[in-house]
Amino acid sequence: MSPELISILVLVVVFVIATTRSVNMGALAFAAAFAVGELVADLDADGIFAGFPGDLFVVLVGVTYLFAIARANGTTDWLVHASIRLVRGRVALIPWVMFAITGALTAIGAVSPAAVAIVAPIALSFAARYGISPLLMGAMVVHGAQGGGFSPISIYGTIVNGIVEREHLPGNEVFLFLASLIVNLVIAGVMFVLFGGLKLWAQGAVPLDEATGSGGAPDKRDAPDGGTGPALSSGAGPATAVATRTEAPDTTRLTPARIATLTALVALVVAVLAFDLDAGLTSITLAVILSAAWPEDSRRAVGQIAWSTVLLICGVLTYVGVLEEIGTIKWAGEGVGGIGVPLLAAVLLCYIGAIVSAFASSVGIMGALIPLAVPFLAQGEIGAVGMVAALAVSATVVDVSPFSTNGALVLAAAPDVDRERFFRQLMIYGGIVVAVVPAVVWLVLVVPGFG
Repeated sequence: MSPELISILVLVVVFVIATTRSVNMGALAFAAAFAVGELVADLDADGIFAGFPGDLFVVLVGVTYLFAIARANGTTDWLVHASIRLVRGRVALIPWVMFAITGALTAIGAVSPAAVAIVAPIALSFAARYGISPLLMGAMVVHGAQGGGFSPISIYGTIVNGIVEREHLPGNEVFLFLASLIVNLVIAGVMFVLFGGLKLWAQGAVPLDEATGSGGAPDKRDAPDGGTGPALSSGAGPATAVATRTEAPDTTRLTPARIATLTALVALVVAVLAFDLDAGLTSITLAVILSAAWPEDSRRAVGQIAWSTVLLICGVLTYVGVLEEIGTIKWAGEGVGGIGVPLLAAVLLCYIGAIVSAFASSVGIMGALIPLAVPFLAQGEIGAVGMVAALAVSATVVDVSPFSTNGALVLAAAPDVDRERFFRQLMIYGGIVVAVVPAVVWLVLVVPGFG
């Protein structure tokens, strides 16, 4: 049995054990990386650790640390109430506002994980407060980021268009951007309908005195599905939007700690977008400054870092790094590229891009798959513009997976949830996206022969 096939079978075993025995998949993946790396690939410890995602580790720790402080001092509550007032109390509009904000950030040049790191904690704090499905809110944030991710001036857009130019393929920047935007917009609309968006819309507006926190603050209502499905009843009247009212501090007042935290969040956005600084390192630095100034607000923040999520994501991605060292991913891609039926090879490449990207770098996968598609694109039987767009969408739309950077950020940012259950929901949703979207974009973009 070849090393490539062994490594794939071991990955399947890791999934089965983690699913049936409730063992942290990251810990299993670290053990698998050690076993496969040492026994199959003859890698030493340095070779195994080469796949450890140090940058993602810092991003997850830094962002959750900073926003744990923001939750502790009431800054996230203030932002939630400000958002409610902005849309005049209509809770149903907030998921779309988050979609638009992340889309705008990536469209003007933010790296997708950076945009999600900025928006997701605020969006999910809002979802927890008003009983919105965290899966819906997380999906809206991630799909918003990917919707704007292929504008001609975006990071993804410039990378893919650069690869197309380097490989001397015909390209269309506007077609690529619109393809990604429309696909993600359609998926977001489906999610909105399926996970309680219509009930939120029918609910109408939350009274603005509740949004401002005067006389108490609205709490999350327990939904029939445990808080992950539609949370608001379909009854008429604003009273059903809130199950209980409890006394809470005034969340409309800007205290010095909140002003400093808001300044830190703005500084994070500027540092990432304007100066291209690392989101993780910047977040940790800002969190440390806030902790030093207001230690009483941040004393428990380190304990609220999503350590189990960090272990899970870093373990799985370390194993994916071992797969890359062995050559499993290249082996699979070349095997598909050698198929003599161009349309079949095209759909298989879309699926490989989606499956691998659910665990690894979307940009890296696009950089590998587009050159692999060149030989049969050169035959003229497949439209290059449509094929490139299909590969790009397939490799990025699956970033809702909890093993991708964006999905991991959503998982880590969600407050007051059963994290293990939320992880399973994200994994199932990511699996559905992986199973369905590549076939759809192949049918819509590749089969007609665009380009």
